[in-house]
Amino acid sequence: MEHPYLFFVKLFELIGLGHFAHAYPHVIYSWVVMLLLVGLGFLAAKGIAMVPNKMQNLFEIVVSGIEDFMVDITGEEGRWLFPLVATIFMYIFIGNLIGLVPGFFPPTASLNTTLSCALVVVVFTHIIGIKYHGIGYIKHFLGPVWWMVPIIFPIELIGHIARILSLSFRLFGNMMGHELVLGILFALAGAFFAPLPIMALGIFVALVQAFVFFLLSIMYFTGAMEHAH
Repeated sequence: MEHPYLFFVKLFELIGLGHFAHAYPHVIYSWVVMLLLVGLGFLAAKGIAMVPNKMQNLFEIVVSGIEDFMVDITGEEGRWLFPLVATIFMYIFIGNLIGLVPGFFPPTASLNTTLSCALVVVVFTHIIGIKYHGIGYIKHFLGPVWWMVPIIFPIELIGHIARILSLSFRLFGNMMGHELVLGILFALAGAFFAPLPIMALGIFVALVQAFVFFLLSIMYFTGAMEHAH
C-alpha cells in the first residue's frame, strides 16, 4: 500500500535517499521506533529516586506489570528472559501505535518486519532448549516412544515452522488490514471525523496484537525450558 505522504520518507528524499526510503519505508520507521524506545529508556533511567516522580511511576508500573505477568507463566527460572520479551512487547506496541500518527507508517504492517520478529522468537526458543537440555533437547521432537519418531518428528518440524508463519502473518495481517481500512475511509469520507472510530479502535488493536505476540513468545520459551515427556 502506497501512502500519500510519509514524513520521514520525504525527509530522506531531501538528503538524496528517496529511492531507498520509498522501497523500504518499514525500515525507516523501524529506526524511528528504535529511537523512540531509546528515548523512553533514557527518560526512564534519568533521575531515578527513592521517591519516584510521575514519569518514573509510570515506567515502573509498565515494567513491573510485564515482568510479573511473564514470571507468572515461566516461573522464577524464566526471569532472565525479561529483557527480550519486554523489548518484543514494547517494540511491537510502539510500532503498531505510530501508524495512527498522520505521516507515519507502522513497520509492523510489513511482512518483512513481522517475519524478522518471529524468526528471533523461534530461533531463541531453540537456543533456550539447547541451553537447558543440551543434546537432550531433541527429545522434544521425537515423541514418547521410539517407534513413533517417524510420525512425530515431521509433525513437530511442521509445527515449529508454523509458529513462524503464525506469528508473522497474524501481526502483519491485522496491522495491514487496519491501514487499508483507514486508507479507504480517508479516501471516501475525508480526513477528519469518519476515520476517528477506526483510529480509536486502532489503539486497542495495537495493544492486543502486541500482547498476543508477547504471550505466544513466553509460551514458546516456557515450553523449551520444560522437560520433554
